[in-house]
Amino acid sequence: MKPIYLDLPAVATAVSLSEATIQKLVREHKFPKPRALSDRRVAWLTREIETWAEACPVSALAPPPNTGHGNRRRKVCVSHVPICQPASDQV
Repeated sequence: MKPIYLDLPAVATAVSLSEATIQKLVREHKFPKPRALSDRRVAWLTREIETWAEACPVSALAPPPNTGHGNRRRKVCVSHVPICQPASDQV
């Protein structure tokens, strides 16, 4: 079952914006307002967030040429890397 309500961190993650940006957009009436679940708890209706996201205009910008495809980190074999150098014979 999909959640009915999302808290601020979940909303920020869902729409790929920071929590501060979400709060700013709410103040500017550009984002749905949260619902009062109790005296000290608010959350957003999932369907209102989805509707807002679907109403956002499609970007005219092409994705950047380097989108990370094929840029996986190379694995380093730690067993071949010496942790420390042997001490020199200085006595």
